Amino acid sequence: MTLTLFYDGQCPLCQKEMAHLRKLNSNGYLLFEDIMASDFNQRYPDLDWHALNNRIHGMTDQGEMVTGLDVTHLAWSLVGKGWVYAPLRWPIIRWFADHAYNLFAKHRYTISYWLTGQRRCSVCGPKPEGKQ
Repeated sequence: MTLTLFYDGQCPLCQKEMAHLRKLNSNGYLLFEDIMASDFNQRYPDLDWHALNNRIHGMTDQGEMVTGLDVTHLAWSLVGKGWVYAPLRWPIIRWFADHAYNLFAKHRYTISYWLTGQRRCSVCGPKPEGKQ
């Protein structure tokens, strides 16, 4: 299985997670797509950029879209570290974890600032045209 991850390349915390996944991606099961790339809309015109920006998404090689902690768990599983996120997919914990993730995703720039001192990546380019 191959999984394409659609992530926010201007979010310092998102970048750190993608960097960790890239290091572990020795089998090439993960592909990485920065939704903030200037040509993203041209390469993926059928995807809803705003939905992608609201929470992490992944697309399997069968075209199935997976979101939130489900895609995070799947991505880490594909690099052999699914056990890290597995407890967040257990019944009961899943409900709380999903709500916590939704809050994180909504406020990721503020949380990034608290944790890293940066709201957005200082070396990243502008948002894709028309996606302000």
